[in-house]
Amino acid sequence: MAIDKSKNTQVLVTMPKELKCEIEDYQYSNRIPSRTAAILELIQKGIEQDKERAR
Repeated sequence: MAIDKSKNTQVLVTMPKELKCEIEDYQYSNRIPSRTAAILELIQKGIEQDKERAR
């Protein structure tokens, strides 16, 4: 699948193995098709939660 560079950017992230395992557990338990999709969902949830706290 090609990446639309006008809408997306790639980011290389280094993380502890334990965190990768937690992300994969989240992915499988929520039936998310890819690790990338799970990471994006978790980031979005974190941002929304932070916005709620700021109110």
